Amino acid sequence: MAKSGNWEIAEALEQIARDRSVDLNLVVETLKLGLLSAAKKRFGSADHIEVEVDPKAGRIEMYARRRVVEGPPRFPIEISLERALQIDPKAQVGGEVLEPLNLADFGRNAILMTKQILVQRIREAEREQLYGDFQKRIGEIVTGKVQKVERGEVIVNLGRTEGIMPISEQVRRERYHQGDQIRAYILEVRRTTKGPQVILSRSHPNFLKKLFYIEIPEVYDGIVQIRAVAREAGERAKVAVSSTDPDVDPVGACVGMKGVRIQAIVRELGNERIDIISWSDEPKELLAHALGPASVRRVEAFPEEGRLVAIVPQDQISLAIGRAGQNARLAAALLPGWKVDILTEEGFYRKQRLRELLEEAIREMEEEKLIPELKRHGLFSPELLTTTEPGRLEESLGIDRGRAEALIARVRELMEGLEEE
Repeated sequence: MAKSGNWEIAEALEQIARDRSVDLNLVVETLKLGLLSAAKKRFGSADHIEVEVDPKAGRIEMYARRRVVEGPPRFPIEISLERALQIDPKAQVGGEVLEPLNLADFGRNAILMTKQILVQRIREAEREQLYGDFQKRIGEIVTGKVQKVERGEVIVNLGRTEGIMPISEQVRRERYHQGDQIRAYILEVRRTTKGPQVILSRSHPNFLKKLFYIEIPEVYDGIVQIRAVAREAGERAKVAVSSTDPDVDPVGACVGMKGVRIQAIVRELGNERIDIISWSDEPKELLAHALGPASVRRVEAFPEEGRLVAIVPQDQISLAIGRAGQNARLAAALLPGWKVDILTEEGFYRKQRLRELLEEAIREMEEEKLIPELKRHGLFSPELLTTTEPGRLEESLGIDRGRAEALIARVRELMEGLEEE
């Protein structure tokens, strides 16, 4: 901006713009706000003040729009006819004139106000830019350095901002220390008054999924696709994969020669056990794969109940279920919408026989309309019905208490009779 009578303001703004690398339009708009704020502080209102800024010509001018009155003015928005005629020889009582204001009268205030507003607007713009940048990166893996651990939350330095990894998103067996370099998944970005808050996770299933994209070229290229992930962070996970190329074995591509590819992921996750299985669009086949390393003889499906039953040899039942039921839980998690049972051949036969007897008993009671409802609510099982409160049957099946109690009593008789055989 060229130096003129308002050189002090122009020079100060040039310095601010240089120091903060601010866009010229932002400086101009902020200057207007600063001048209007300074005018408001002096006159009590800035509604009648106009500001014109021409940055190329270095021209900064302020005007007060005043109403022409006869006699001395009583309010800041008024001007005497005598004074108005000095500004505009055509001025008339009741009309308006634009009176030029001397910037020097409140120039320093204008500079101070402008600096304050500019700094505030820059901070807001930077926070908004940062929020937008990280919002676009949700679902990515970032690398950062642990800054501190506070009340169990891990604060991670991500360079331009901090990330927070809550306790719920940490791996239970991992310990984090100041200075540690860690990778984490961007789960969420929240707006706060202090700037964007980036929520990180190392326990989310998608963290594991993204590691596959990083470590396995076929996954990155889209030849091998990750179809489902089930994970109990820090302990065990199952990843179902398929291939778009019939010549590429998806499981082998993920494992790598002598397991080198999967081991890189296992090390990143603190030796979390990872089972890679072949995906199938057929739920029965997928469950058989998912229960590995146990061998499955066959899987029976009951679509009306949303139930799958895996039948395994007696010596494989513990392996199929896993320690504390973990293998069965993870397998079932790959099949959302399905309930999963794991039985031996004998157990399956007994369960089926009980279901047949239950159906017969319900028909004898002339309550066969309840059969599909019991199946729909997952209650078509003598074992379940004997431990179900009448109130639940009333609510689920829409029957009165008497019918509910009669049904439960009949099922208990059925179970007692079967035990006596």
